[in-house]
Amino acid sequence: MNIGVIGAGYVGLVTGTCFAEFGLNVTCVDMNESKVNLLQKGVVPFYEPGLEELMRKNINEGRLQFSGNIADTIRKSEVILIAVGTPSLEDGSADLSYVDSVAKAIAENLHSYKVIVTKSTVPVGTGERIKDIIRNINSNCEFDIVSNPEFLREGSAVEDFMRPDRIVIGSGSERASSIVRDLYRPLYIIETPFIMTDIETAEMIKYASNVFLAAKISFINEMANLCEKVGANVQIVAKAMGLDKRIGPKFLHAGPGFGGSCFPKDVRALMQIGESHGYDFKIARSIIEVNITQKNHMITKIEHALRGAGGKTIGVLGLAFKPNTNDIRESPAIHIIEGLIEIGANIRVYDPAAMDDAKAVLGNRVTYCNDAFDVATNADAIILVTEWNQFRNLQLEKLKGLLKHPVFIDLRNVYEPERMRKNGFDYYSVGRS
Repeated sequence: MNIGVIGAGYVGLVTGTCFAEFGLNVTCVDMNESKVNLLQKGVVPFYEPGLEELMRKNINEGRLQFSGNIADTIRKSEVILIAVGTPSLEDGSADLSYVDSVAKAIAENLHSYKVIVTKSTVPVGTGERIKDIIRNINSNCEFDIVSNPEFLREGSAVEDFMRPDRIVIGSGSERASSIVRDLYRPLYIIETPFIMTDIETAEMIKYASNVFLAAKISFINEMANLCEKVGANVQIVAKAMGLDKRIGPKFLHAGPGFGGSCFPKDVRALMQIGESHGYDFKIARSIIEVNITQKNHMITKIEHALRGAGGKTIGVLGLAFKPNTNDIRESPAIHIIEGLIEIGANIRVYDPAAMDDAKAVLGNRVTYCNDAFDVATNADAIILVTEWNQFRNLQLEKLKGLLKHPVFIDLRNVYEPERMRKNGFDYYSVGRS
């Protein structure tokens, strides 16, 4: 079967590569010519463990190709996946202009039956919107719309695609549902659950899942702040909570707040979906407020630990919003750094993958370093913001010797307070005394 993936960004490239690994013939289309040239050479334009090797394998085996010709790809594909971006507009709603453009291109090149699948995260009603756009341009064509949301975590996207928790397929057509289900045939052997539903429910499942996970993060961050005030340990609280099967242990790790391309955008979008239908989604609104407050609280924590950050040199470990990605979108680290710069701190930074991306945002306002020890050199304090594996077992004696003052502020609770204090550090963490 021939598949066309429109949009070779994060979702499109992972999806196209993994479907090629499933044995399908895949063409990924992107309008960015320089990106297409890179992809044709087997170069992934972002950091995602395991993706480049898998992509090159499938290029070499002839199942995966890249193109800038959207018309040709639409005509030759039996299934067309829409995987373009849906960034936030000023009011928080999803910008569907890229989705609309793809729908128009499909309509102009539709000459035989196609299954059109939305992989992009889109608000409820987008399936009908795509259908209307196509019908208004090409009233005689035959097609079906399917919503097949993605649940890929940055840093583990290949594994998430190959071993998903579930596959959601929303459609009003049994024919289209069967075709899309068949794309995932290799997952039958591992008994992956399939949720077969209507388009609107499938569109809502994606938002409901992400906003609930964001709520868990915000809840445990608020608990951490309260634990600090009453002398409790949030890690033990979270562990005990997570042992309750109704709650589960994931996303109960206190820290500096969430970021990335999905959670902030999707929380805002769900709130806007509610408003557009006359409903005030109060939990979504609170999640946004708590997350902003948490990032700002980290700046206050750092100021308190240093008895004022103005004029101090501070080393920051981690710039990406999470490990195993170079994505700095709405990263807590960037927010904290910019806040510290505003109050007059001098910042030294290092991240294993996100340095170039950070330079585009931070410019020459910070000093870029080669590793964790370079960051610590002559700094008044070191702050661990992103829990990359290489930051989990630092040579503490060497690190302390490089710092002007042995202040270690651990915003991810990677280290044990007793161990750090035994090693001579003034140690601060989140939700622990």
